[in-house]
Amino acid sequence: MHIVALTVLIVAFLIGPSMWVQHVLRKYSEPADRYPGTGGELARHLLDRLNLHHIGVESVDAAKGGDHYDPQAGMVRLTPDKFSGRSLTAITVAAHEVGHAMQDRDGFAPLRWRTNLIKVVAVSNKAGAGLLVVAPVVGLLTRTPVAGLLFAAGGVISLGTGALVHLVTLPTEFDASFGRALPILKGDDILLPGDQRHAKRLLTAAALTYVSSALMSLLNVGRWLAILRR
Repeated sequence: MHIVALTVLIVAFLIGPSMWVQHVLRKYSEPADRYPGTGGELARHLLDRLNLHHIGVESVDAAKGGDHYDPQAGMVRLTPDKFSGRSLTAITVAAHEVGHAMQDRDGFAPLRWRTNLIKVVAVSNKAGAGLLVVAPVVGLLTRTPVAGLLFAAGGVISLGTGALVHLVTLPTEFDASFGRALPILKGDDILLPGDQRHAKRLLTAAALTYVSSALMSLLNVGRWLAILRR
């Protein structure tokens, strides 16, 4: 009974932040026409005002990274609901991503670290999945359980790297939200009356997107471990 309760608590801890983030983003996606301009138009306007004319703005499928700023391509990418949307969510998320472009302009070191670390995560995740897949095979072929366990341990560590990286780079997200985006939204009188406190919740959600992804990646590790125990 205690094990079941502990399992439920762990799953709730891992899934809870992701559910909260999605809830906040959905909540302020209505009314869909709250603002006169779209998220994509706001991003373009802010970038031009900041003399970041070389930074592009484009719509991207959620499956291809979702809302993000790509420093290498010099591109603010927004999912269709943010790019073409006129909701508070669309406006706030667009400002958050422009915040990352500002960090890039200013040579904000944590952004560079995150960019490099994400490349490592992409490789380590693939390597981790591969190690977990071959771990049982190695154990059978070598007839040495320890060899299989070593491969499995390497896989778990590799997959867990993603969670660690996202947690380490959290300050970058909060700086984009509250050090860059919020001052612009307030200073340029972009927000409608009464929307500032809601925008703060949205900016917190935008900053925690990577944390929720990191925690969900830990569930992926648990899924692999459950498969290996069968």
